[in-house]
Amino acid sequence: MLTSLVLQGQPATPEPSEALVPWWSFTKTVLAVTALSLVRDGFVELDTTVLGQRFTLRQLLRHEAGLADYGELAEYHAAVANKERAWSADEMMQRLDGLRLRYEPGRGWRYSNVGYLLIGRLIEQLTDLPLEEAVAQRALTPLGLYDVRFARRQADLQTTVPGIPADYDPAWVYHGLLIGSVSHAARFLDRLFHANLISRELLEQMQTVRALGGPIAGRPWISPGYGLGVMKGSVGGKWSLCGHTGCGPGSVIAVYRVVAGETSACCAAFDAGATEGDVENIVTERLINAVRPHAT
Repeated sequence: MLTSLVLQGQPATPEPSEALVPWWSFTKTVLAVTALSLVRDGFVELDTTVLGQRFTLRQLLRHEAGLADYGELAEYHAAVANKERAWSADEMMQRLDGLRLRYEPGRGWRYSNVGYLLIGRLIEQLTDLPLEEAVAQRALTPLGLYDVRFARRQADLQTTVPGIPADYDPAWVYHGLLIGSVSHAARFLDRLFHANLISRELLEQMQTVRALGGPIAGRPWISPGYGLGVMKGSVGGKWSLCGHTGCGPGSVIAVYRVVAGETSACCAAFDAGATEGDVENIVTERLINAVRPHAT
């Protein structure tokens, strides 16, 4: 397992290998930050409808827009298992009937990668830039991260750590798949809360969650919730984590932050062949151990 811990803005463990790993759904957090930078600059508002649809940016970011997810398609899983090339986004949306709302926006919750595909399209529309350039200019570069990029082809994943299927097509991740080191993932989350990239008010909005019920078996969550591109919730006692978990063929990444009084820590962990719970539990343990001496 590769791990990286940042305590009060400084590396708290020896730097792990800088080998690239897929960030899977931690990419959603980066897309959310990019979108919130557009809110900051007045390009869009959180609570006005977008893309000519009935849902708002806030609802897209919180998975409350009423959209389904292509993970529900049996033929999607079969195609990935058969190592096929990814369908085009248009074909996927046609197979899914992807713009048909499954519930009234804001009146339900359903995890939707399609929602983040549409967030990517909105970012491109508002910036008039390819998504990769917009994300770099508005989220990665301002936080001092220059070695994170989108995987576009199978060859891009061959530069990552062992354990990622060489024949997996990253285009199956329709909102985009960032690759970077685990230390860069930890730094991104840490610097987001310290670098004034977006306002304190927007950071608070980001962490305002929709409660998703009680404990999740095998995982550390006692009362999980989902905000604007982040998971946040209690992991027992007084501890609350904020960040995101991502998983794909053969591997899991978890990137979270905890605060105790005036002290904060961020931890990222990646493992091939592990479960979400395995990696989340490691991150939770390391974060709590890091801040417990500073708790009051």
